Amino acid sequence: MAFQKAVKGTILVGGGALATVLGLSQFAHYKRKQVNLAFVEAADYVSEPVNREPPSREAQILTLKNTSEFDVLVIGGGATGSGCALDAVTRGLKTALVERDDFSSGTSSRSTKLIHGGVRYLQKAIMKLDIEQYRMVKEALHERANLLEIAPHLSAPLPIMLPIYKWWQLPYYWVGIKLYDLVAGSNCLKSSYVLSKSRALEHFPMLQKDKLVGAIVYYDGQHNDARMNLAIALTAARYGAATANYMEVMSLLKKTDPKTGKERVSGARCKDVLTGEEFDVRAKCVINATGPFTDTVRKMDDKDAAAICQPSAGVHIVMPGYYSPESMGLLDPATSDGRVIFFLPWQKMTIAGTTDTPTDVTHHPIPSEEDINFILNEVRNYLSCDVEVRRGDVLAAWSGIRPLVTDPKSADTQSISRNHVVDISESGLITIAGGKWTTYRSMAEDTINAAVKTHNLKAGPSKTVGLFLQGGKDWSPTLYIRLVQDYGLESEVAQHLAATYGDKAFEVAKMASVTGKRWPIVGVRLVSEFPYIEAEVKYGIKEYACTAVDMISRRTRLAFLNVQAAEEALPRIVELMGRELSWGDSKKKEELETARKFLYYEMGYKSRSEQLTDHSEISLLPSDIDRYKKRFHKFDADQKGFITIVDVQRVLESISVQMDENTLHEILNEVDLNKNGQVELNEFLQLMSAVQKGRVSGSRLAILMKTAEENLDRRVPIPVDRSCGGL
Repeated sequence: MAFQKAVKGTILVGGGALATVLGLSQFAHYKRKQVNLAFVEAADYVSEPVNREPPSREAQILTLKNTSEFDVLVIGGGATGSGCALDAVTRGLKTALVERDDFSSGTSSRSTKLIHGGVRYLQKAIMKLDIEQYRMVKEALHERANLLEIAPHLSAPLPIMLPIYKWWQLPYYWVGIKLYDLVAGSNCLKSSYVLSKSRALEHFPMLQKDKLVGAIVYYDGQHNDARMNLAIALTAARYGAATANYMEVMSLLKKTDPKTGKERVSGARCKDVLTGEEFDVRAKCVINATGPFTDTVRKMDDKDAAAICQPSAGVHIVMPGYYSPESMGLLDPATSDGRVIFFLPWQKMTIAGTTDTPTDVTHHPIPSEEDINFILNEVRNYLSCDVEVRRGDVLAAWSGIRPLVTDPKSADTQSISRNHVVDISESGLITIAGGKWTTYRSMAEDTINAAVKTHNLKAGPSKTVGLFLQGGKDWSPTLYIRLVQDYGLESEVAQHLAATYGDKAFEVAKMASVTGKRWPIVGVRLVSEFPYIEAEVKYGIKEYACTAVDMISRRTRLAFLNVQAAEEALPRIVELMGRELSWGDSKKKEELETARKFLYYEMGYKSRSEQLTDHSEISLLPSDIDRYKKRFHKFDADQKGFITIVDVQRVLESISVQMDENTLHEILNEVDLNKNGQVELNEFLQLMSAVQKGRVSGSRLAILMKTAEENLDRRVPIPVDRSCGGL
């Protein structure tokens, strides 16, 4: 740490002379290189990991059961809990971590995917002269730079555009964004800049043109949040921490301190959720890092403990990639109700969010239709009228619960800063609460510092600044080329593996199955339109994936990108996991049902069914009804009033198109609202009404029947692949 401060001092002293010699742009690059050097040197104090690969879950559980006493037991496997485990174990402390669900199963996987200081927090700090908010922003900007350094495969700088529609706003926002750069100092990713109206539209052609004055572009970081969380936990495991997911804390253990006669927390009674086995894990210090469930663990320690966490729900939606440029985000600084909305490219899709609503704590938060429509309406305000923002284009939606720290009497969660609090109870339970994703490392450092001081643990200062996370050390932007050349993977798949696993991508590639095609040689995809391959399922088990939900939501991100694609991939994923984990038929069926329920409720699939039901209103003009009836009767030649698979096959054969019967069944089942094995005229009209209103998009039956009507005489093949149609 002393060396780090010395290097940072060197950056500041004599900067003017260097800037004169090198020029401003070269000087900025030089300063960033120096910051990198500080990070790397800080990490040099840490010895090499004790494990080349993380031990298996079974081995970790044996360690938990057979260790007489740990120095530190962390409860919670989110970003903060995993960060605490990594900070503790790299200081030489005997460390354990338990998580009742999967790593990153809660808030840490349901973020806006940004690594940022918080532009709006800086605005509040200035407007209210709030020094605490200012310090939080400065700390977050330092942590942003560190996170981009230690996990370069999972994170990258992202330019974000702030469109300006009133002349007076231009100098106002320009000053604010420049202050953001200034506060970042040597950690500034790239200097912000102003764009004219024409240049703004060139960068973001979907933008609303009317009254547009110009735009300001600033830089923040973006990451793959669940994979980042997992990388932190896996790195802690490699350094020797005993980490176990699906390990629930049933109660806290206590013993009497012989010196004071008071009861002290001395561990936890844990239950393996997968087997039901219970055992004690003893530790000198127990850390509560459970996010929204902070007060639940605090009350295990003291049933009269006052609540310190006020949860707030943040909903996000995912839309097709064509809604935003590939490398430019958008910030709406003042929505209709005063919130902030981000509109960002992510994983070749577009994320929009978030909301900020007081909520109850639950393990299974559900995105509401009200919040989804609020976000869509705000998006419509900023996009050109040429772009039809359709409800049916929502591919996935989720709600995450922010663990905000507040006065329990406060009712307005929007005015609450996300400053973190380290609380120490009378019995020695240490609670870390609040904060934000970006500052997980500094939160962990403060927590372990408190643990060392309170429990007289023998440990030095934190060593996690500059410590590479799993996959980051030997990653390079061109690593994917070697994957293509050495293994015969598709370029898109290779890029995805490199960006997901970093230097561990080669291990995934070695597991890849031969395709049987000329190209690619290996790498069988789970679904055609996403670069996820079957080998990732096998590798995901090595990364502690225990359920199908783990695989579709956190090892891969399919559930967060497109719930329909995730559902399509589920049977194959369950089959592959069953083979590796020796699941029987009943277990496979259970996994399928649980994963489908997860998609239906937590990832927005429920909203899809609500857009088209047997009670859906038919809002069509008489001319449209006549047109759609005519189309329907081309398939219903017998005038039965409904169509079946046989009717569709007959029309397709007449234009020389062959289609698998199972595919046809799936296509009709999407519209068969009363599930009687046929699509009635009324159901078809309900579908077309929903399509017209934008509530449904990408319906395969609607596209098939429209194309058939247009091409019956021309014998043109009909496209029936599922498009990017959403929920």
